[in-house]
Amino acid sequence: VQLQASGGGLVQTGGSLRLSCVDSGRTFPSHSMAWFRQAPGKVREFVASITPGSKGTYYSDSVKGRFTVSRDNAKNTAYLQMNNLKPEDTAVYYCAAEYGSRFGRWITSNVDYWGQGTQVTVSS
Repeated sequence: VQLQASGGGLVQTGGSLRLSCVDSGRTFPSHSMAWFRQAPGKVREFVASITPGSKGTYYSDSVKGRFTVSRDNAKNTAYLQMNNLKPEDTAVYYCAAEYGSRFGRWITSNVDYWGQGTQVTVSS
């Protein structure tokens, strides 16, 4: 598993971005995927997760109703659609993978593989 995240950028409050996380390996469909974020001076926090077959998705309370996690196993890609962005969403966003099916909130010790981060900045 080798994860490559992209799609970050600068956006105004209320705007949208879609992050992508591509796995260059061959076992993507066997992994649950998650998104975390880390703001300056803060610990890395869970954002959203999705099970291998997309039947289970889970969100942190801070993004529920605004963000949508999805995946396309044929393209080895996970997505995070972020709508109605707020300044407090500003952070480096990381995708993460764990072999098998994990539903619910992840902690960092659940993660088998990390992608590199992509910066999201929301201006007020």
